[in-house]
Order: sequence, then C-alpha cells, then structure tokens
Amino acid sequence: MLHSWGQNLLFHPHLHGVVPGGGISPDGTRWISCRPRFFLPVRVLSGLFRRLFLNYLQEAFDSGKLRFFSSLEALQDPLAFRRHLDRVRKVQWVVYAKPPFAGPQQVVDYVGRYTHRVAISNHRIVAIEGGQVKFNWRDYRHNNQQKTMTLSAEEFIRRFLLHVLPGGFHRIRYYGFFGNRHRQEKLELCRQLLGRASPTKSSSDPATPEDYRDRYERLTGRSLRECPVCHRGQMIPIIILAEVRPSPAIPDTS
Repeated sequence: MLHSWGQNLLFHPHLHGVVPGGGISPDGTRWISCRPRFFLPVRVLSGLFRRLFLNYLQEAFDSGKLRFFSSLEALQDPLAFRRHLDRVRKVQWVVYAKPPFAGPQQVVDYVGRYTHRVAISNHRIVAIEGGQVKFNWRDYRHNNQQKTMTLSAEEFIRRFLLHVLPGGFHRIRYYGFFGNRHRQEKLELCRQLLGRASPTKSSSDPATPEDYRDRYERLTGRSLRECPVCHRGQMIPIIILAEVRPSPAIPDTS
C-alpha cells in the first residue's frame, strides 16, 4: 500500500506491506508456515527493493515518462539523472519488518485508516480563516509531540494535492492468494488447510447486496433511475452492450 504523506502533509512516499507468515504449497495440498522467529532477511529485502526501484526509475526516464520541474529541472539531463541515481544507490534504504504485537487485526485496522482517505482527516483541522489553515500534527522527531501548524490556503492546497494520485494509479495492490482474480477460492482453501471455519454472515447483513443505484440515492438523495430531463419518468435498461475488446489473460500469482 502506497502512503505518500507525513503529519505535516509534505511529500513522504513509503510503502506498507502486509504479508502472511506462510502460504499454500505448490500442489495446493498443505499450508507451509515460515520458520519460527524468522520471517525474511530485512537487509536483503532493503537492497533488493532499492535495486528494482531504481531500475524501473531508469526505464521510466529512458522511455520519456518522467518530467522534472522547478528545483528538479536539472535532472532532465541524462548524465545528471544517472549521477543522481548513482548517489542514491549508495544510501542505505530503510526496510522495517516486525510481527504484530496485538495480532493481525491490529495491522489491518492500522493500514485500513489510510485506504480511503488522503493526507489529512477533518478532525485535525482547527481553523480556516483569514486565508490561512491551522491544523494539528505530531512531530515524530521530537518525542511525538502534538503541535499546531498554520499555512496559507495556497500552501495547504499545494501540499494536499501532492498526494492525489494520477489517473490509473492504484494506491493498493494485492498479490498471491489475495489477488483479485482468485481471492475467494484461495482464501477458502487457506481456511481448509488451516482448519478454520469460513466467516459467518452477521444477522444485520442484508439478504441481498445493496444495488449501486440504491447506494447512490441513499448517499446523495438523488435517484439514478429518474429521468434527468423530465424528473418524472423512470430510466430502465434496454440492452447491455457486450465487451468487444478481449481482456488480457491474468496469470495466477499465488
């Protein structure tokens, strides 16, 4: 999961990965757990991630997909860009891995707070007045102290927009038995191999999933079934157009 902001809203890209401590055997007949008290070599992971990331960055530069502006404009020169990557390759990249202290649910709750929001939550904003925005933030470099920062509205908007992803860019990626294509059947197989029961539906869950049109009307008060012109007639489906473009084959990554 990509996380691009810090408490002060400056650009601070980093990745969170939730990895299970085991997986399904190649023949699909048993669960293979990682060794006790060992998950993966963190230093090896750090070097591997650095190499792959910089290789992909060089490929993007060579194909003309990277653009540099303002103080980074000098990196448009291929020699300057290559020298910059050479310096970065000598830096020790930070990769940190640890088991969850309070169980996997704690990890899921933590990363879940960043999946459907961007940069800052409303409760941290203290005041918006006089062309300035005042908000609370935690200074991790000074014993996690809570402080208040005041920015001009323009600077606040600039920092916020640093974290709005471009079109087609996904914040969250799933792999292995969490992959979208086979997730349901793979998770069911994991439960069988681990001797765990499938989750039961809560009595409060609706018998049938909520239709997207019902959800839209509940959230906005406007109906997608209503004719947008006369506001009296009802929109009904006449025909569903088939997908003409063939979808590419997606391999099973588990």
